[in-house]
Parts: sequence; structure tokens; C-alpha cells
Amino acid sequence: MRTDAGTGTGAGTGTDFDVVVAGGGPVGLMLACELRLAGTSVLVVERLTAVDETIKAGAINTPSVEAFYRRGLLPALEGIHAQVMENFIRSTPQRRPDGPPAGNPAPADGAAPPRMPGRVAGHFAGIMLSLDRFDPADDPDFADRGPVDKAALIPQAALEHVLGERAAELGVELRRGVELTGFDADEHGVTVHLDGAAPVRTGWLVGCDGGRSTVRRLTGIDFPGTAPEITGHQAMVEMTGSEGLNPGWNRTAVGTYVHGPMPGRILTVEFDGPPADRQSPVTAEELQTSLRNVSGVDVTITGVHSATRFTDNARQAGTYRAGRVLLAGDAAHVHSPFGGQGLNLGIGDAINLGWKLAATVQGWAPEGLLDSYTAERHPIGAWVLDWTRAQVALMRPEPGSGALRDVVTQLADTVAGTTYFVKQISGVWQRYDLPGEHPLVGRSAPDLELADGSRLADHLHDGRALLLDLTDDPALRARADGHRDRLRIVTSRCPGRAGLAALLVRPDGFVAWAGDSGQAPDGLDEALDRWLGAARAGLDTTG
Repeated sequence: MRTDAGTGTGAGTGTDFDVVVAGGGPVGLMLACELRLAGTSVLVVERLTAVDETIKAGAINTPSVEAFYRRGLLPALEGIHAQVMENFIRSTPQRRPDGPPAGNPAPADGAAPPRMPGRVAGHFAGIMLSLDRFDPADDPDFADRGPVDKAALIPQAALEHVLGERAAELGVELRRGVELTGFDADEHGVTVHLDGAAPVRTGWLVGCDGGRSTVRRLTGIDFPGTAPEITGHQAMVEMTGSEGLNPGWNRTAVGTYVHGPMPGRILTVEFDGPPADRQSPVTAEELQTSLRNVSGVDVTITGVHSATRFTDNARQAGTYRAGRVLLAGDAAHVHSPFGGQGLNLGIGDAINLGWKLAATVQGWAPEGLLDSYTAERHPIGAWVLDWTRAQVALMRPEPGSGALRDVVTQLADTVAGTTYFVKQISGVWQRYDLPGEHPLVGRSAPDLELADGSRLADHLHDGRALLLDLTDDPALRARADGHRDRLRIVTSRCPGRAGLAALLVRPDGFVAWAGDSGQAPDGLDEALDRWLGAARAGLDTTG
């Protein structure tokens, strides 16, 4: 096997940093890591002084796992996933042959820890999807995805810790307890004003500062969408009287509540409009009132370990870029948490934007590359908003929603229905509308196993584009000579994919061009120029 890689450095002049990222959550940290991999200097400012450990997202989908896998972070995530699974198994009662739960003591109030139905593949609006009815065998979108099932159960706070450590390793400067208060943008850069600190001059500013983004508001980017109609709570609590609560998702005449799958975990949804106060701490009394109201059970909450409020406010920025200011994550789109899409959507933004912004900083980005960020990510964001709206519609405590829910439940209880819902939830359907006729173009690259035992993902750790030559074709490799400073070239065989001759994979892991054996590499030159800029003469091609 032969591997060639070029080098790159940041191109910032007259600035303190090439890029300032406002917001140090998972999206901001992931973006910062991508920028540093490409050699740009990055400052992340985060108003919180420590990682927010509040209960939030608890899992990541296939595109997110693939992104971390391709950057070498899979081992760290596998450990977290394994620990979550172990904790879940320990807290879930096992049934002995004679019936009673065994292996875990019951809570003090005498109620057995709740558990979800066995072999669950997920849910849609609380309609459970059974793995027994999941059949992806004939769908190519599920094929060659790599070890994604080994790192799915990743709590958001744990992911933030992993990304924080990775950012520090790469040399990202992270300033906690610092808040962006304003900025002045011109054609040459952005002056960022910080609370209690001197202004910072940067080439580019990216707002990853959440749904109430200061960056988005000051930029003036429109944020249209639909107003909230629910107040939701999610919490880990201690309580008595919980023996009257049904495990899992429950739709009632008032709203929806969830009990489990871990002991003490509750979620409530009330259709009485948004909360009057989103900022104050969530109290035991507030949670108790909500759970009693929705469930009709006289529970008493005696302690709160972690709690949050949410709504179904669904809005999306009209564009993700205004000059030298960009948006990613919740700053670009907000919606309800149903289906666990929010964190994943933001990670997808970061992996798409990072290399494009770095190329722009370094001066080799082809025309329109940075604008392709909005063009590619906006449609996926719009889909997520509608996916969450549909779930809220099925959860409303009204006869029309109940009748529609019965129909969807019956459809979901079929092989085709379960497979459809799992595909949507997993994100394996996501692709970009890129030029080219090959069926792999625009899709996430297959995790091919090469003859030397390595996999395609192993060659994307440095964040560069990849030209994979599977037929040892010197003429094909010569076409990329002028791009070797932006490209890794790997020559190997792939016994499991007869007929596939070569792949051009973008830094974000999506296929920009593919060719089959026995065919001329039509379109490769155009793809190289489209995504990696004009070829440069005189580059060293002996590596």
C-alpha cells in the first residue's frame, strides 16, 4: 500500500485568530477540531465555566458515529457506550423462569424499576419500533457503515468531554466563562467583543451559541418557523408513589409521559403552550405538578439530580452564512428533542463546514465552496424540523391525532414500516446532491476493508480528502498530482468490492466521485477542481 499526504498551514494575517467560534458545546468543539486539523488557528469562547452535565441527548446516529470514527475517536466513544449499556443492564430487572424480577433491589417505594420492551429499535412519537420487524437486508444505505453500532449510546455531556480533550490535544484555545457580546464585521474580518475581555480580531466568526444565538440575532439572519405549543420536562429524579406509573411512553388525555428506561428518569409533555420561564432552575415541585397532571398518578418527587425544560419551537435560519459570519447547530435551527436529532444535526453541520471554512482561510477554496455549506445542510435541517413536527402532531391529546396515531402504529408494526422509521431515525438516508452519475456519489463513503487490513476510515483521520485507487492505476493517480497538498492518495486492493476502481472522498467523508473498473475516469478532473480548487504545478509527487 502507498500513502501520500501533503501539508497545510493557517493563512491568517493581521488577525489574532483565523476563526472565532462562539459556543463551546459539542458542535462548537467539533468544528474547532476540524479547523485545527486543517491548520487554522481557532479560539472558542464559551459563557459556561464547565461542561453542562444536565440531562440532554443520550445517543448519536449513524452519520455522527461515522464522523467520529473517521477522526480516530471511536475507541473513546466505545468505552462510553459500553459503560452506558452496563449501567442500563444493571438497572433493568431480569426475569427468572418463575416470573418475578431478579438481580436488582426494588426502589424504596416498592415499585420495580421500569423497563422498556425487549429488542427495541427506537420510537417515533413514542410508538415503539421492534427489532424483530427490522429488515435492512435489501437496502444499500445500511451497507458498509462500519462499527457504528459500537458507539451509539453517548450522552451529550460525555461527548463534550471527549471533544474538549481532543480540542486541547489539537491546540484549540478554549476560553470558558467568556461570552460574546457583539461584533463588527467588514470585508476583511470580524472584530469580536467579549464580556470582560479585550476585543479579538478574526478572519471569520461562527455562531454555535445555541437556539437563542447572539451571533444570529446581531447578524440579522431571519429565523422563520412555527411557534411552540408544548411545555416539556426531562429529568432524573427520586420519587415515591411511582408504582402507579406505566413504564415507557404513555399518551394520556392531557399529554404524554415517559417512565424509564433507567430508574428515576421521567419525561412529560403538556399541550398548554410554552413555559413562562425557560431560565430559572427546574424544581421538584414543578416536575411533580407536571407528572401528576399528565399521568394522573399521585407521585411525590423527593429529589432532583438533573432536569431541563423544552418546547417544540421549530425554526430555521434562512441562510447559514452572512459574509464572514456563519451559523451551525442550534444557532441555525431549533426544534423539539423528539427523535434525538438535534445534536446529530449540529455535528453534521460542523463536519461539513470545517474543511470548507479552513480551505477558504488558506486561500485554496474553489469558488462557491463555502456557500455549498448552506446548500447542503439546509435541506437536512428542514427535514429534521418536519420530522419533529410530525411527532408532536401524533402526540396531541385530541381525537384526530389519536385516530392518526392508530394508523401510524399499525404501519409501524410491519417490516416495511419499522425499517422505514429506523432508516429515517438512524440518518443513513442522508446524502448530498452532488454532480455525478455513480450511485455512490453524494453518499457517505462505504467503510471498505482494504487488502492490508486497514479500512477506508483509517485514512481520513487527518481530515484531508482521499483518493482511493483500487486498481493500482498510475495514470489515475497522476490526475491528482496538482492537488497533493490537499489530498491523501492511497493505493490498495479491496477484495470485497470487485468492479469498483476508485473513490474520491471529501474531507467530510462523502463521495465526490467514483469510478468502476473498465471505464474511463470521466469527471474526476472536474471533481478535483470543484472540491479541492485549481491544481498547482510543481508539487512534490515522490512521497
